[in-house]
Amino acid sequence: MGRMRTAAAALAGGGTGTVVALLAVIFAAIAFANPAFFEGPSLMAFLKQAAPLVILAAGQYFVIVSGNFDLSVGALVGAQVVIAARLIDGEESRTLPVLGLMLLFGLAVGLANGLITTALKVQSFITTLGMMLVLYGAIRLWTGGAPTGSLSEAFRGPGRRGIDDVPLVGQIPWALLIMIGAGAAAIWLMRTRFGRVLIATGDNELAAELSGARTDTVRTAAFVLSGLSATVAGVLIGGYAGVTSQVGEGMEFTVITAVVLGGVVLGGGRGSVVAAMCGALVIEALFTLFNQMALPATLRPSVQGLIIIAAVAYAAGRRTRRPAPATATASTDPS
Repeated sequence: MGRMRTAAAALAGGGTGTVVALLAVIFAAIAFANPAFFEGPSLMAFLKQAAPLVILAAGQYFVIVSGNFDLSVGALVGAQVVIAARLIDGEESRTLPVLGLMLLFGLAVGLANGLITTALKVQSFITTLGMMLVLYGAIRLWTGGAPTGSLSEAFRGPGRRGIDDVPLVGQIPWALLIMIGAGAAAIWLMRTRFGRVLIATGDNELAAELSGARTDTVRTAAFVLSGLSATVAGVLIGGYAGVTSQVGEGMEFTVITAVVLGGVVLGGGRGSVVAAMCGALVIEALFTLFNQMALPATLRPSVQGLIIIAAVAYAAGRRTRRPAPATATASTDPS
């Protein structure tokens, strides 16, 4: 149990302060380029747009901190939007049944990823890469490469609307409230035994198993949570994005960049879910700054790649320089 307590301490040291400081620097640069950005309506619009990526980051955090990857989330987001448009086809009465079907589909994809990784012992990189290709191929086969149908107004509501006529800000988006709720749920989960076991599994799977932890169960649950987060993100993105086969494309790499930028160590065992979500805000703010500076959108993949390389190199350097612990015990405070 000593290693589990040591791993739980990673909750407190996931680089939250660093990523918040970086976010403040980027916000300052945006304010310099466009002082109107921090006016209520503009700030709410930014948070509404950032909400899907923040929710995806929370889901991806569970998978990465357990020692795995989920490369299928972007394809799942796109599949959910296309499925919803095809099945709803503008009929308001179909909205709730289709939302229920989307929820089941997202959970099923996450469960399949988890079971293939844990029960069949396939590397998560291969498992989720294969799932990504399966989802992209299946959607293109089903739609002939040209998605049809349309989303209902009720479906678009969570991603497009909010509480109107609020002083100073104009509107509080439903997406922002959903993001806050998802973040609170993720923080709560990481303070439970599930969270402690998840981090212990990513830190040292054998030690966690010897202490009685059900490592395969928590890793499978992490993939299920990732599938759930992709479903919620798909609903929010459907509020403002067009129904095309490109919806969600590349989001898997953007969200991994966000989580790594938040200080979550690839390979598992260290990192904070709060820092991972802040990392998503940093990425969204960075792209906003690019827009303010009229930089080309084609620069984004290069920036994401540099962030991943730099963050992983920094984490590896810290791990190399860190002295071995003298004892197996550490602070148990996960806050």
